[in-house]
Amino acid sequence: MTFANRTPWPDAFAAAYRQKGYWLGQSFAQWFDERVARHGERIALVQGDLRWSYRTFAAEAERTARALTACGIVPGDRVVVQLPNCVAFFAVTFALFRIGALPVFALPAHRRREIGYFCQHAGAVAYVAAEQHDGFDYRALATEIRADAPTLRHVLFTAPGNTSVALPDAMPDVALPPGPGAHEIAFLQLSGGSTGTPKLIPRTHDDYLYSVRESARICGLTERSVYLAALPAAHNYALSSPGSLGVFDAGGTVVLSDGASPDTAFPMIERERVTVAALVPPLVPVWLAAAGQRRGALASLELVQVGGARFDPALAARAADGFGAQLQQVFGMAEGLVNYTRLDDPRDVVIATQGHPISPDDEIRIVDDDDRPVEPGAVGHLLTRGPYTIRGYYDAAAHNARAFTADGFYRTGDRVRLTAGGQLVVEGRAKDQINRGGEKIPAEEIEHLLLAHPGVVDAALVAMPDPYLGERSCAYVIRGAPAPAAADLVRFVRGQGVAAYKVPDRIEFVDAFPKTPVGKIDKRALRQHIADRLAAAA
Repeated sequence: MTFANRTPWPDAFAAAYRQKGYWLGQSFAQWFDERVARHGERIALVQGDLRWSYRTFAAEAERTARALTACGIVPGDRVVVQLPNCVAFFAVTFALFRIGALPVFALPAHRRREIGYFCQHAGAVAYVAAEQHDGFDYRALATEIRADAPTLRHVLFTAPGNTSVALPDAMPDVALPPGPGAHEIAFLQLSGGSTGTPKLIPRTHDDYLYSVRESARICGLTERSVYLAALPAAHNYALSSPGSLGVFDAGGTVVLSDGASPDTAFPMIERERVTVAALVPPLVPVWLAAAGQRRGALASLELVQVGGARFDPALAARAADGFGAQLQQVFGMAEGLVNYTRLDDPRDVVIATQGHPISPDDEIRIVDDDDRPVEPGAVGHLLTRGPYTIRGYYDAAAHNARAFTADGFYRTGDRVRLTAGGQLVVEGRAKDQINRGGEKIPAEEIEHLLLAHPGVVDAALVAMPDPYLGERSCAYVIRGAPAPAAADLVRFVRGQGVAAYKVPDRIEFVDAFPKTPVGKIDKRALRQHIADRLAAAA
């Protein structure tokens, strides 16, 4: 794969990252071969009653690579992989790594708009999916996208049980290509923005493996680590922070779960003696409520990670006490930068911050709207560059000119501040605010106040149209027990001493929030919902 569709690191930076030992010149296939040689008979993957040793895993990946090669998949080809949490996901992924073809990691929740875009934009030659999952028919989806994706030559589905992909048997004499270079693109991930079609993120073998190795070390993974993969396996958080790949790096075991609800996850934790679980913030109160009734099921847990979205400190304090395990906050992005609270950090750091970056060469700038550095401790826009943060999206020159500075810093879109101890605190997204007649209301500030109410499970503040002020605020709330009334929450927020214009103008109670394909609250959908309700009532 040439550099035609991505922006490489400048030569001086690349040389420095190699000299410092961040980039080892190793491909995923070479890295995996080392793990198989070291941990061959240990269990790598568990799916229900199925157990794959590292050696079995390697054999399945090799078989799949030969079959894909026999189908005509060659180095540099892009293949959209849309699979649930199953062993087939890993067999296909590592088969493509071995060939030097590029997985494009889609999520099970993606539909025609997203999958069609990925196939077209990446010029994908193949699409791999389950026939059905969670009540959705992917065969019908494949038929729809095939007509609009001229480069798509192969549509492949998993066999029953999602343990393998239905492929023609490879001929014994099918030779595999020599494999990619460590500097080449290994795969394409998806940006996690809440609006628009996700951009494609090119990650190289060298840069991603550095993140994987360091994440495994920071999180204290060993051969005895047992990781519950309950979030989508293809998501960057579940894949590498430290995720499944970090567990493989340490020689541990990944337990694949088809969901993250306590009814699904808790029996697996108890049966497999899971030691590490990764959650997103909306799951925390659900798990905490269930843990109060089923404490014994979580007895093996040593580390509970929470990431993927801003974690309210009040809820973090509950989590630190409620799971009987070490809490770790994770803040990162598929574009690169990942931050962790460390296992030996004091309680106040773990609860109130999102930690600090993986690498000493992760460069951080916090700037104002004019790209000027803010005062120490002040809130500003987070910019970053480093040995595992991309320098540009795949085939997106116009967007790259806006998303990156001239000297290569990535504009994350997050608003953060830096503590005196060097930890990042995420204060929100740059544009997540309501403009109420010229008065700006930071959505997360009011969400945090609502979350402090004992009867609130989760909250999301969005703008609703207003003919006089332009926008007013509407708080969507998921209630727990005891269930507060709207007037109770208005009084509660007002009682926190905030300016009157920040008190929600309207409160809507819901059972669940709509989510984007990467699992974030879909505020665009909430804004549309309230706009439609107001229009219908007019």
